[in-house]
Amino acid sequence: MDRHQRHIVVMCVAVMTAAVASFGVYLTIKRIPVREVEVARRYAVVATRALPTGVRLTAQDVRLVPWPASSMVPGSFSSVDAVENRALLASVVENEPLIEGKLASSDEGAGLSPAIPRGMRAMSVKVNDVIGVAGFIDPGTRVDLVVTIRKRDDSTSRTVVSNVQVLTAGTRSDQQKTKDGKSAPSAAVVTLLVTPDDAERIALAQSEGQIMLVLRNPLDTEPTATSGVRTAALLGQSVEQPPEVKTPVRRKAPVLPAVTAPAPEPPRVYKVEAIRAAKRTEEVVQ
Repeated sequence: MDRHQRHIVVMCVAVMTAAVASFGVYLTIKRIPVREVEVARRYAVVATRALPTGVRLTAQDVRLVPWPASSMVPGSFSSVDAVENRALLASVVENEPLIEGKLASSDEGAGLSPAIPRGMRAMSVKVNDVIGVAGFIDPGTRVDLVVTIRKRDDSTSRTVVSNVQVLTAGTRSDQQKTKDGKSAPSAAVVTLLVTPDDAERIALAQSEGQIMLVLRNPLDTEPTATSGVRTAALLGQSVEQPPEVKTPVRRKAPVLPAVTAPAPEPPRVYKVEAIRAAKRTEEVVQ
């Protein structure tokens, strides 16, 4: 047997020995019993799909999932019956645990009304792809409302309401299509959370001109304070101020000195000398 054949024989013996050893280790590991570490678990109610604000929950909208007992979500539920027939106060995503703060009480009903805080109002405005910031307005975002009033000689644009929260984007039928898994069309209506005073301003802005929604950073909470812009100022022309109307001042009548009537002249007295016989007398005649 030459040297080359000896190398082949040694290589084959090494491979066979390694295979037998590996098989033996495999059999040994397979016989080791599996040790399961028991983890304390509880159940939590989560959403089966993304749900918008105001939806009344049903058994098909939620499910129970095991959750580590050491890291339970505060305010979560462990029973489906505890959340059934209750309305959502805020939108949730798929597999998000439901908590008490996002659900209305059972006697408040469903829809959008339970999500409106006391002293506030929900008002819907009609928008399109341009007014609605190209569809980037979602529930929870904050916007400013700008109105443009067109006149024959001049037009004016100004921010009338600022830092308004968006409650919903789209109609209820759009939300129902999203819930059923269908693609909803672009929102034509946006519902805003406003004060009663702001609701009146928005209603007047819609009737007198065209409104525009301006998206803003939610961390920017400063109110928008502007003086507006007119067409003349937009084109670089000087804006003439309206003439100042002065209220005429009433002058007091001069105080004239009192006129005293002249005293009447005393009546004239005439004396007449009368001679009777030898007697002479004077008589007074008026």
